[in-house]
Amino acid sequence: MSVRAAIVTVSDRAHAGLYEDKGGPGCEDWLRGVVTSPLSIDRRIIPDGRESVAGTLRALVAEGADLILVTGGTGPAPRDETPEGVADVIEKVLDGFGEEMRRASLAEVPTAILSRQTAGIAGKSLIITLPGKPSAIATCLNAVFAAVPYCLDLIGAGRIETDPAKITAFRPKT
Repeated sequence: MSVRAAIVTVSDRAHAGLYEDKGGPGCEDWLRGVVTSPLSIDRRIIPDGRESVAGTLRALVAEGADLILVTGGTGPAPRDETPEGVADVIEKVLDGFGEEMRRASLAEVPTAILSRQTAGIAGKSLIITLPGKPSAIATCLNAVFAAVPYCLDLIGAGRIETDPAKITAFRPKT
């Protein structure tokens, strides 16, 4: 059975066709390079804003997405409301994801402290917010993805296996 992943690019300009979406393809390339399980990916581009993010996430959770990666809208600019939209949907916040992604990013750029990345659970979906730049996406996913397969196991989502040469999924010995 295939794991259902969704990638949501949050960008007014990309949604309007004024800017090439690089975050969505960056997320997909990273996932396809690391995940060895069968994987289906649904990609969407939506405008910035709390309501557009929350509405899209609610729909993806209802459609049974196991893993939802949201790229863009996590900064301090007025239209950056991705974390607020995520907060409207999730039932449990997983603070450690944001903390670790910022720590890893801070080793590369001092502006990482401006990031408001987060993660949480909604139903049987794990939602992770990411920056919009592909290299920053890779930095963040490399920092946290070892915990993602076990998190999905715990919430009853699809089972993900990873290429141990790239990311070793951590699952406690039972």
